Amino acid sequence: MKLSLVMPARNEEGCIAVTLERFTQVLDASGIPYEIVVVDDGSTDATADRLSALAARHPAIVPVTNYGRHGFGLAIRCGLDHITGDAVAIVMADGSDSPEDAHKYYLKLLEGYDCVFGSRFIPGGRVVDYPRHKLLLNRLANAFIRVLFRLKFNDITNAFKCYRREVVQALQPLISPHFNLTVEMPLKAIIRGYSFAVVPITWTNRASGVSKLKIKEMGSRYLFIVLYLWLEKHLSRGDYHRTVVEPAAQRNTQVNA
Repeated sequence: MKLSLVMPARNEEGCIAVTLERFTQVLDASGIPYEIVVVDDGSTDATADRLSALAARHPAIVPVTNYGRHGFGLAIRCGLDHITGDAVAIVMADGSDSPEDAHKYYLKLLEGYDCVFGSRFIPGGRVVDYPRHKLLLNRLANAFIRVLFRLKFNDITNAFKCYRREVVQALQPLISPHFNLTVEMPLKAIIRGYSFAVVPITWTNRASGVSKLKIKEMGSRYLFIVLYLWLEKHLSRGDYHRTVVEPAAQRNTQVNA
């Protein structure tokens, strides 16, 4: 099973090389067939040049340019159009996600799950240098989503998740142009009946560059997509639900691996 990573990148010249080197080293050592589709989302710095140089040395790195409208979600959607793998993980370019956790996702998929979600807030998971105000808002947002959808999973808003290719196809059309895509994809997968495992992961704050997430302007967008999917869950009468239902023992399973 080939694993594709989709990595949106906008003005990440200070960290993109280190991030890609970490992932290629770990995945090469693991023996996993893989590719890393890096989407340059309108960078105005040297990100594109760094990507070209890295791709020339490593054939698994696939640079893609988003020539359309820019935005985190739009860059991911652009990257998803270019993957060739049987499964895909969304990975941040800032180095916050662990390549060892990507390997963990892959192994969990091999057990038969449709999706693998990481949580930084279960035993074995951890965060390093998470800004306090963002951590508080994160926990409040996740608590709201958990209550609204009656979920046990406690880290919906984190982008770093893994899906089989057929699941991504079943989630179409994706409509979020910004960071709210990180909520749209897992919630759609859950309410449409796809099986998932939850494993502990590590998140580390970026060492260079500036976060592209603007909390004030994203609040209403997150709320929109959450309510949109709540309406699907309660009013669609199963029109979008998968036709093959997994055994109960294989669904909604949290694994502390």
